[in-house]
Amino acid sequence: MSSMSAFPPVRGKLLRNEPLAPYTWFRVGGAAEALFIPADADDLADFLKALDPAVPVTVLGVGSNVIVRDGGVEGVVIRLAGRAWGQVTTDGVTVTAGAGALDSMVARAAARAGIAGLEFYAGIPGAVGGALTMNAGCYGSETKDVLVSAWGLNRSGQRVDYALADFGYTYRHSEAPADIIWVEAVYQGTPDDPVAVQARMDEITSRRETTQPIREKTGGSTFKNPPGHSSWKLVDDAGWRGRLHRVTGGGAMFSDLHSNFIINPGAATAADIEGLGDAVRADVLAKTGVQLDWEIRRIGKPG
Repeated sequence: MSSMSAFPPVRGKLLRNEPLAPYTWFRVGGAAEALFIPADADDLADFLKALDPAVPVTVLGVGSNVIVRDGGVEGVVIRLAGRAWGQVTTDGVTVTAGAGALDSMVARAAARAGIAGLEFYAGIPGAVGGALTMNAGCYGSETKDVLVSAWGLNRSGQRVDYALADFGYTYRHSEAPADIIWVEAVYQGTPDDPVAVQARMDEITSRRETTQPIREKTGGSTFKNPPGHSSWKLVDDAGWRGRLHRVTGGGAMFSDLHSNFIINPGAATAADIEGLGDAVRADVLAKTGVQLDWEIRRIGKPG
């Protein structure tokens, strides 16, 4: 791509043809034409303002909820990593967090400050930016229940401010433009005894550890829950729990522990993982008439 030959100067890291598999939980996928890890929000804003508008931009968080396809990703992949992006502070019942902060860090900071309501973030394997994008939630709570506001940068590098109502949140969905790169979020909980908050958070963490394959190469929940159904039960009833499925020589499978979690048991490719998901979607639709929709993002080109 000719427009990739010249980049604006940056203070962060700009890496060419950078393999993306190490940055994802599945450990699969091709390379980014360029990977930019901005030093801070000003560095990112300056880069976006100067970048050729024809160059595609893709945001990669902590890689917990994404399949990078084997052919890699065109244009620039932006990853918000490092101290500037992971700050979490509290003030009264308010928590302010950078987009690169892990959701579990937000939960822990709230617990230490005696702020209730954000315990569920301890059960989400991602970062704040992704949580804002998809209204992340678990165990009966969602981002929309605690978010006050957030701000980010659009593709042109201009700041955009969003109040909760501006997101138009529904289940695992936001109406905010997909090109916004979130920088910071403000949450609000309610006052409570830190010991009580911590105990509830520990319960969520323990429940997750015993019911989800968190030590495997996985990507979190594979499918959204269709109205009136649980995805794990649809996958289970269709006979896919623990069943190895191959598109290439490797193979992927739905976990024995939780049948809405695809795992890479060793040598899976992105094609194996996505192929398994699509095969299960087709099988469940044929058997039940219920459409399973991906919760995991798929980005890039097939290999």
